Amino acid sequence: MSQTATMSGAPASAPVPEAGPRGPKPKPFFTPKRIIIYTTLVFFSLYFLFPLYIMVVTSMKTMPEIRFGNIFALPSALNFDAWGRAWTSACTGLTCNGLSPGFWNSVKITIPSTIVSIFIAAVNGYALVNWRFKGSEIFFSILIFGSFIPYQVMLYPLVMITREMGIFGTLPAVILIHTIFGMPILTLLFRNYFASLPQELFKAARVDGAGFWRIFFEIMLPMSLPIFVVALILQVTGIWNDFLFGVVFAGTQNLPMTVQLNNIVNSAQGTPEYNVNMAATVLTGLVPLIIYFVSGKLFVRGVAAGAVKG
Repeated sequence: MSQTATMSGAPASAPVPEAGPRGPKPKPFFTPKRIIIYTTLVFFSLYFLFPLYIMVVTSMKTMPEIRFGNIFALPSALNFDAWGRAWTSACTGLTCNGLSPGFWNSVKITIPSTIVSIFIAAVNGYALVNWRFKGSEIFFSILIFGSFIPYQVMLYPLVMITREMGIFGTLPAVILIHTIFGMPILTLLFRNYFASLPQELFKAARVDGAGFWRIFFEIMLPMSLPIFVVALILQVTGIWNDFLFGVVFAGTQNLPMTVQLNNIVNSAQGTPEYNVNMAATVLTGLVPLIIYFVSGKLFVRGVAAGAVKG
């Protein structure tokens, strides 16, 4: 029988197929759970991006196109004249110099306020974790309690304090106020972040004879980039978008960009120019948006590290 099979050209024995890869069957990408999640994310993304779309589109239209056209339609031609007027010649009250003076005032307020408040809060958080002193927990509790007091309650006392200091109506007054009010939440973030770092590093540095500032600058700071990005975004966003402190403490010659935006939108001179108003609004919000998009991943890492431990 085997001789007949050999003569007919058929193999004597069929090869055994190799075993394929074993494991769970891969799940399809479009599962009901994923469809619900992504549909929800897309819906809310469009919901929050839609006002930005309206602002950008309206800022590139002419006034006749805005009056007689559809607010949702794209402009017939790209026109950046409204952006130029918003920056250089829009009326912000009695003057018509646009947003450019307010932009530089906001820069002068934001940069020192951010740097000083972050540095002091970082030192506070580092000291509260690694150099505990008598009454440190009471000090920290009082500091955190201050962050829950509404700003409006403190306006009048702060006006009196800055007046007695001789800085009311100046940029240093606004810088001082932002620095003070940024301290509690930043101290909390830095304290929790430093508490999550290995204590063995601090103890080893102390054994080697390193002091307070050397450990802070050579060990803690190089490991703290994510939480510094979180603090930077929080402070820049809060200070740049602030209206209350700017309108109260800055004085008429030092108004930040947000106050001038309000003056442009609510100006009583002439007919409202909606394209200029929208362009001014987008220009005012560009700085926080750029900072957030550039450092968004580090922001998420820092929040996760500084908010859940300690």
